[in-house]
Amino acid sequence: MAESGAYIIGFTDCGESVCAASGRISTQQGTSLEIFERSHDAEKNSKLISKVIRSGHTSTIEHMLFNLAFENVSVVVEQFMIEFRLASFTVKSRRYVDFSNSGYYVPRLENEELRSKYIAHMDSLFSLYSELCENGVAKEDARFVLPYCFFSNFFCSLNGREMVNVLRAMLYGRGSSYPEIYNIGLSLLRDCKEKAPGVFESFEAGNEKYKDIPDFSFVLQTQQEQQLKRDVEVLSATSDCEKLVAKTALIESGCFSMCDIENALESEETVEKILDSVFASDRPRALESAVYTVRFNDISLSTLTHLARHRMQSLCVPQLDTCNRRSYIIPSTVKESALLEKYIFAFEKTAALFEELKSAGVPSGQSVYCLLSGNTIDVVSTMNARELKLFFALRTCTRAQWEIREKATRLLFELRKKSPLLFKNFGPSCFSMGKCPEGRLSCGKAMEMNELFS
Repeated sequence: MAESGAYIIGFTDCGESVCAASGRISTQQGTSLEIFERSHDAEKNSKLISKVIRSGHTSTIEHMLFNLAFENVSVVVEQFMIEFRLASFTVKSRRYVDFSNSGYYVPRLENEELRSKYIAHMDSLFSLYSELCENGVAKEDARFVLPYCFFSNFFCSLNGREMVNVLRAMLYGRGSSYPEIYNIGLSLLRDCKEKAPGVFESFEAGNEKYKDIPDFSFVLQTQQEQQLKRDVEVLSATSDCEKLVAKTALIESGCFSMCDIENALESEETVEKILDSVFASDRPRALESAVYTVRFNDISLSTLTHLARHRMQSLCVPQLDTCNRRSYIIPSTVKESALLEKYIFAFEKTAALFEELKSAGVPSGQSVYCLLSGNTIDVVSTMNARELKLFFALRTCTRAQWEIREKATRLLFELRKKSPLLFKNFGPSCFSMGKCPEGRLSCGKAMEMNELFS
């Protein structure tokens, strides 16, 4: 069995040749294939790629692709990775897979007493997880007591440019304060230098001043009581978005003069028909002109992973070590079980262990594992209406995890208040597309869903 870490299991079969060829094609005579055939000298390729990168033309290394396997890394590493939007991920599901024996990460704690206490507590959390499952609590609810040190396994595919961004963040940015992430970065960099020396050999040069966490120390902090927050808040929305989408669609068609377009927009009925036509299209590009910034409040760390999987968004997530360990989700299945007190005690005891580690001088990069998957966080997402179409199709479906479904449904009704003509067709696939794509896994409640979302 391999050690915990990240492994390159696939790499572009033409190595750096395609990157070197892409660096030559804009300045040399010849067809694409002719230039590629002249780009098989490894030493010349490496020198050219290094020169091109120093000139700032890093798009050339996007043609190099990496396939990574993350083997028994903590879910802290998983969360760090899935925030890179120009990468593809497939993660072992905590909704369906039993994690009782998954194992967990133990940070290097010099104090042996604290280390023993850490291990004993994590063992107790996995024991509680198993007990919840055995007493009829669904895995997707029992997982809320899984600590953020539990082992995750997943695949990731990304291009060379995004790999550079990942390694910068791991070794010089926000990931460098977490020893586990930093060490994975060192290992990956070593392997990347071997496979693509032109891209990575001089990686360290120029990255010393890399900084991906803004300094807000000048902003005054007050210890006021927490204000009551709504589940979902629309912070910003494109003004007059319905007419803007309709106008964009008509311009995109190339068939109408601006005079025709302005006349069409005078009629609300015509605007509605245009929006309906755009929505029904398999390429509704005009929807991208309407943009929304949304704050999801008190979303569990488990459910954050569902949100983060939507790649076409800007997702702003606080550093995990800023989470309030006293704030957490209690699912209805747990409230109705005989294990409610044990569940609550698990969160209280985990928060107390964090405070003990903090008092002992353990840095946040090692005490971050004293988070439970049910702890909550506030995040901000910016999506355009086209991505929201997909988001609502997936996340308001009865197959979606209940917490993200509640948040998504709340958001949809908030947006319908602001833009009823635009969002009236948005909803689960059975409602928005007129059919369910789940096959034998369909809930069979199409009529009820249509009534709910109409």
